Amino acid sequence: MADLAGRDNPEGRRQGTLVTSLRQRLAMEGDLPPTSSASAAFDPELAAAVKRFQARHGLPESGAVRARTLEALNTPALTRHRQLTASAQRLAGSTFSFGERYVVVNIPSAAVEAVEAGQVARRYVAVAGKADRPSPAVETRVTAVNLNPTWTVPVSLIKKDIIPHVRKDPAYLEKMKIRILDAKGQEVDPKTLDWSTQSAVNYTLRQDPGAINSLGQIRIDMPNKHAVYMHDTPKKQLFAQDARFHSSGCVRVADVGDFAEWLLRGTKGQSGAWTRAGIDAAIASTTRQDIRLDRPVPVAWIYLTGYATADGTVHFRDDVYGLDLPKSDPAPEPQMVDVPATSSTKPKRL
Repeated sequence: MADLAGRDNPEGRRQGTLVTSLRQRLAMEGDLPPTSSASAAFDPELAAAVKRFQARHGLPESGAVRARTLEALNTPALTRHRQLTASAQRLAGSTFSFGERYVVVNIPSAAVEAVEAGQVARRYVAVAGKADRPSPAVETRVTAVNLNPTWTVPVSLIKKDIIPHVRKDPAYLEKMKIRILDAKGQEVDPKTLDWSTQSAVNYTLRQDPGAINSLGQIRIDMPNKHAVYMHDTPKKQLFAQDARFHSSGCVRVADVGDFAEWLLRGTKGQSGAWTRAGIDAAIASTTRQDIRLDRPVPVAWIYLTGYATADGTVHFRDDVYGLDLPKSDPAPEPQMVDVPATSSTKPKRL
């Protein structure tokens, strides 16, 4: 399809062969009724069809055919078939324990869904792992919610992030409220370490609870061999981005307090059932608190670039980790924004 960017909305060019081609393309996709494919006018009906297409592809629902929408429109059917096939194959070996309540994280969608009675009860925007630090596929159970958590920095991040930061700024650890502890749990003065070496990996680096803690104010505990989990973040501006792949493997969840309240439903606290107000009050106390779920909730992190919802609508997402590519095809060089993130592990429409 030819480029409609900049000439594709009701304020721009409304008629012409490009619009006719767009109508025919959207009619083939099922986003526009076939009877509407002959008109050459870019009218509200066509704009609504473009939005439906954008929604199915995880794109901003602007109704305008700009670069990313045009790229999705021009994706070959063979590529879409490969996405559906590869996604189905990744699910083939799953032994996930579905129940009355469970959580699904689709990594390419950067979204978290809380499911109950077979329906998505709540959906949250998320931030997943960068292409060079991908979030893994995981099937496990959420066992606890940690309020005002500390963060123990993984050895990999001490090497990749902490040591380079301290070399540039000796006061970095103090600014970030990160303490160094020896094998006996005794605090060590950062000035006594030789930061020109890797000696810091022999110590435990732990960040105090607080507003700048890399885990934010809530951590969702889900034991697994990858040591990843879900959590809050002080960098909430990342949730507003269209491409949300900035973490070091863990998944950050928008409105995580609401998510925690859903997970804790049925779990009793000292004052009775946990509510959002109760969670907020506990966080405000600044005291670390680990709340074990009375009934652990199954959780699966999956990688679906092509899938269908219950109503038969087919959705596609970008293959951010290059997992759909045939083994003989090298994955494209990732062009991701690198931001400080964790790996120790208002929702918008997705």
